[in-house]
Amino acid sequence: MSPIHRLASLTLLALVSCTSTPRTDRPNIVLIVSDDQGWDDVSCYGGSVPTPWIDSIARDGARLTDFYVASPVCTPSRFSLLTGRLPNRSRDQLLGPLMFAEGRDRTRGIRPGETTLAALLKTRGYRTALVGKWHLGHGDPAFLPTRHGFDSFYGHTGGCIDYHTLRYGNLPSWYRGEELVEESGYATDLLSDEAVRFLEGQSAEQPFFLYLAYNAPHFAKSWDEGKRDFAHTLQAKPEDLASFAHVEDEDRRVFCAMVKAMDDGIGRVLAALDRRGLAGDTLVVFICDNGADPVYGGSNSPLRGRKHTLWEGGIRVPCVMRWPGRIASGTTVDQPASALDFVPTVCALLDIETDGLPLDGIDLGPVLLDGKRVERDLFFERGFDAAFRRGDWKLVRDRDAPPALFNLRDDRSETRDLAARRPEKLAELLAAHAEMSAGLPEPRERPFAPRRGRAESAR
Repeated sequence: MSPIHRLASLTLLALVSCTSTPRTDRPNIVLIVSDDQGWDDVSCYGGSVPTPWIDSIARDGARLTDFYVASPVCTPSRFSLLTGRLPNRSRDQLLGPLMFAEGRDRTRGIRPGETTLAALLKTRGYRTALVGKWHLGHGDPAFLPTRHGFDSFYGHTGGCIDYHTLRYGNLPSWYRGEELVEESGYATDLLSDEAVRFLEGQSAEQPFFLYLAYNAPHFAKSWDEGKRDFAHTLQAKPEDLASFAHVEDEDRRVFCAMVKAMDDGIGRVLAALDRRGLAGDTLVVFICDNGADPVYGGSNSPLRGRKHTLWEGGIRVPCVMRWPGRIASGTTVDQPASALDFVPTVCALLDIETDGLPLDGIDLGPVLLDGKRVERDLFFERGFDAAFRRGDWKLVRDRDAPPALFNLRDDRSETRDLAARRPEKLAELLAAHAEMSAGLPEPRERPFAPRRGRAESAR
């Protein structure tokens, strides 16, 4: 072999060695969020809906059994995920879902100074992209994700869309960047296509943050021309419906098919990471934005409650993550954790300065990477209801009943109220909750809370 050929071979070997060794100083981050999906809707949580690609993330990394979102509805949950701050702190009181067709909500959204993870990551040289649902403001360009740290945006600003027309009823809501666009296809597939395109364009030199926020399996907001009004419908592809012909309940059957389309898309995203040689350098996280709504086919069994409630079924959601070489394969984490922790964890990992940001989460690095436990409290408010978790104990303050107390280690379905038998523990949690509430802005109004009904219980 000539000296030139030998040098070329050594150079190629060095490049291969560099790209195959996990980069730990600035890992790529892929954050995948589903919409209105519960415990019984992910098979690695014992659910009845097959989700092999989501399950593969848990198999190759960690499955968190006690993971919570900050709110049981979309807008405040996403605000907290991206800012690391309780929704009570939001300047526009984002305590309920922003409604796309309501005039008052066109002037509300995420504001300058409410710093997102995307903006923080850009200070460390990351390329940032949002593919999918935003739901943090739609009435003014100042609310768009491209004004809040994302280099690119492809998807919709409203809380849901029609999966075929890509509109909120009859109103346009599908964007590329800051421009409304007309597209053809099934929404879930279009988002998966765009995520794969983004990954195909990345190099090993510049780290990236891909926030892939599926609308699935949330119901569609369609337009009923006959009634001249909006309609809520579940929309699946015929080929996916065929896989669930054995499911008797029609809504459940369509819901399962919608989950399948999303899980297939996640499989394509994971394959793109492998194909580009990026998997070893990438932290992949999958979570749900809140619990499922049984009225529209979802199931939170065996957890009590559903979306809109502070029972476990509304706020305790599936969360799996993998990071080859850093998070051990097949790990189960029963440490209470929150979507609020995502920002402080990433900032600690990358040594991003957060002075001045009132973050409400904690750094989960010691838990995920070193197997340690951290004592912490979890705080929730929704409408006139509130909840508070400390250790294994959870306080629930339902507006229609006296305060209730549950031991989640023994009773995750919240069937045995221990308030009368453990008055000292009830008093402790009530005092802790009151102390935390006192340090937060007083809500200017209460968000919409649905009436009780069959959706209150697990499906």
